[in-house]
Amino acid sequence: QVQLVESGGGLVQAGGSLRLSCAASGRTFGRDAMGWFRQAPGKEREFVSGITWNSARTYYIDSVKGRFTISRDNSKNTVYLEMNSLKPEDTAVYYCALKNFGLAYWNPGNTDYWGQGTQVTVSS
Repeated sequence: QVQLVESGGGLVQAGGSLRLSCAASGRTFGRDAMGWFRQAPGKEREFVSGITWNSARTYYIDSVKGRFTISRDNSKNTVYLEMNSLKPEDTAVYYCALKNFGLAYWNPGNTDYWGQGTQVTVSS
C-alpha cells in the first residue's frame, strides 16, 4: 500500500514563502509522476503542478507559473513544492498525488494515490 505524507503547510502573510514536502513509501517506485493538487473551500480540487519520474518535464497551472517550483528526490522518494510570492487566493488544502506511469499533468480522477492534505493559509 502506497502512502503519501505531506508536510510544510501553515499560515503565511501575502508575499511570503512556504515549502511543501511529500514523502512516499510502500513500494519500489518506478516511472511514477508526482504532483500537487489543491482544494479551496467550496471549490473543486484542481491540479497545481506535476513532475515526471525522471524530472525531465514539469507542468504548472498559469496562476502559479513563476512563483511555484516543483522538484523531486527519487533517492528519498520525496517531492517538493516551493511556493513563493504567495497570494491569498493560494489558500487551500494542498494534496500530494502519485500517478503510475504518468506524464507531468493529469486530471484528479486519474490519480492513483493521494496524501492526506496539508493546509496552506495566506493572509492579506
